[in-house]
Amino acid sequence: VQLVESGGGSTQAGGSLRLSCNYSRDRRCMAWFRQTPGRQREGIAYIYGDDRRTTYIDSVKDRFTISQADPDEPLILHMTRLRSDDKAMYYCAAVDRWCVGRFNPQYWGQGTQVTVST
Repeated sequence: VQLVESGGGSTQAGGSLRLSCNYSRDRRCMAWFRQTPGRQREGIAYIYGDDRRTTYIDSVKDRFTISQADPDEPLILHMTRLRSDDKAMYYCAAVDRWCVGRFNPQYWGQGTQVTVST
């Protein structure tokens, strides 16, 4: 399974970016992670279940939206009101059916860089 992210780039604080991941094989739990130098990779948004429920960490809640319109569509992370502390490498991840292994996904993308300037 190969995951490929796209859509990273640079923006000013307060701006928006949209990340896309090409995984569209099934309805497993999918996630976006991010990592900054010297820190562990952290899961920031998850989508799971046939009705595509979502969960977020507090720091991105109400600013980021994870979505996947249907099984044939890519996984999306829409990021708004970006802040300097959102600067990181962002990774798409495929977990399992119900996010049981949410801290240790089965498959990873190669990552896409997001830079936010002030």
